[in-house]
Amino acid sequence: MPSSPSTIGRRERNKLEKLERITAAATELFAEHGVDDVTTQQIAEKADVGAGTLFLYAKTKGELLLLVQNTRYAAALESGRSRAETIDDVLEAVLAVVAPIVECNRVQVDNGRTYLREMVFGDPSEPHHAEARSIVEQTERVVAEIIATRSSVDPDAAATMARVVSAVTFLTMAGSADAEISPADILEAIRTQLAAVLPR
Repeated sequence: MPSSPSTIGRRERNKLEKLERITAAATELFAEHGVDDVTTQQIAEKADVGAGTLFLYAKTKGELLLLVQNTRYAAALESGRSRAETIDDVLEAVLAVVAPIVECNRVQVDNGRTYLREMVFGDPSEPHHAEARSIVEQTERVVAEIIATRSSVDPDAAATMARVVSAVTFLTMAGSADAEISPADILEAIRTQLAAVLPR
């Protein structure tokens, strides 16, 4: 159970405050300029911390992006899970889970593609990377449960299908570099592919 601000020591409060400032600075700069056009020095200056302090919280700019985006992707998953609860059709329920994730990924296209690259190829021992992978695993569990409970597919096969859903979703998002491609277009491409593999 997390400690309340009144029960943690001054040193821990200072660390949390610095993390909040770094996260807020990175969030603002990445949203405004995109991850490729922001330097770690700019983030450190905006957060009012030294560059060395910044690297205590994230060793690279990619890890800073993971730090910023993980919370958004986790919220997108929760939104999708909620949307899917009342949908009986397997494909439609899975798409309800996927839709907010696609929307989250397309808020800033370059950031979305970099997030996917960092999640797949980043340092697996780094905590922000591990958190991103955990969100993917949670998403696959939600999708597997939908498939298993809304069809006659056994849980093992449902888990395999959920990994296919994950692969289709992430490859379709990563392959859509053109900012003019809308979330609806990406979802339609995902729908076409998943219709070929999910039980009806």
